[in-house]
Parts: sequence; structure tokens; C-alpha cells
Amino acid sequence: MAQLESALADAMSTIEGAVGVALVDYTSGMALATLGDKQALDLNVAAAGNTDVVRAKMRTMEMLELQGAIEDMLITLTAQYHIIRPVTGKNGSGLFLYLVLDRKRANLALARLRLARLEGDLEI
Repeated sequence: MAQLESALADAMSTIEGAVGVALVDYTSGMALATLGDKQALDLNVAAAGNTDVVRAKMRTMEMLELQGAIEDMLITLTAQYHIIRPVTGKNGSGLFLYLVLDRKRANLALARLRLARLEGDLEI
């Protein structure tokens, strides 16, 4: 668990504009770990709500018989970016990383790159 907490802390400190980050189990909708500004966003509620987004996209891909895997999903709001990145490691099945960015301060391309690196290095 310490490695997970360290990874989330690393995301918050190295990704410009990060407001919050969470590791979420999309089978249950529960956030396994969260870190961020609790005043700006309730990451537990956001995790549960975005579980529905992930499940819907997985079902849609299955119905369309689309090959490949989801790298990430982007939700663009007027003041924020929300990035959802499924965890692909051997123990990451059913999990996703959820990152919230302040749109005014964030570099979206760099944030996606750093989140991908974090996901690749994550040991669960």
C-alpha cells in the first residue's frame, strides 16, 4: 500500500494542475486510494460516478466487437479535465486511475504522458 500512496503523491507533485488522483475498482465503484484537494472535489463520489462511465465504455466496445484496449478516457469540463486510465498490469484488472486537473494550469498532453508512466510503474 505504501507504493500506491507514494505513486499518488508523485502524481500530485509532478503533474502540473493536478487537483486530485484516485485508484478505483470499477467492479465495486470504490476508491481504493485517493489524494487531493477535498474542498475542490469529493474523489470518492467522483470515483463511484466514473465507474459507470468505464463500465459503459467497456460494454460498448464489447457490443461493437472492437479490438484493442482503452488507453485513457478524457472528460473535458469548462474548468477541469478528468482523465480515466484503466490499469493494465497483471494485478490491475478491474482498476482504473482517475486524475482531475485544473484546466487553466494543466498541460493535458504532459499529464496524459505522466499518468501513463505512473500506470506502467504501478505495483498493486
